[in-house]
Amino acid sequence: MTISIIAVLDTNNAIGKNNKLLCYLPADLKHFKKLTTGHTIVMGRKTYESLPNGALPNRKNVVLTKNTAFKCKGCDVVNSVEEVLDICREDENVFIIGGAQIYKLFIEKADRLYLTHVHNEFKADTYFPDYETNKWSAAKIEDFEPDGKNKFSYSFAKYVRKRNECNL
Repeated sequence: MTISIIAVLDTNNAIGKNNKLLCYLPADLKHFKKLTTGHTIVMGRKTYESLPNGALPNRKNVVLTKNTAFKCKGCDVVNSVEEVLDICREDENVFIIGGAQIYKLFIEKADRLYLTHVHNEFKADTYFPDYETNKWSAAKIEDFEPDGKNKFSYSFAKYVRKRNECNL
């Protein structure tokens, strides 16, 4: 199983405000769909509740919540990281899609980070967790300027966790 975190960050590592994304960036939504379709996505309850149409199609949806009574259509609901790992053990690619608390739980377990860096600062109340950048290598970075559909400049970045040669 490869665990990847996927997120959109502003210049201050902000990811949201009032349980919503900070900006509308159609290119990022397309990028997200391309990367996650056909794979497993893991999210917290608040992220699930922020989705306009519930479970995302053509993906295995897993919701991690402390609320043991929580149910949602089209999703597997679990209550611990261990349950996530157990329910996903046969899955090749697992994408952690938020929110902040879920990112924090998986940041040390992740093999890859797919981060969209929006080159702008927004008012926010939710931030991506701190992580040790020296533990990650940039595998690919693509920069984009604003256009008719995307109001802000942004970069798609793929980071891969550095492996200690002794652990190979």
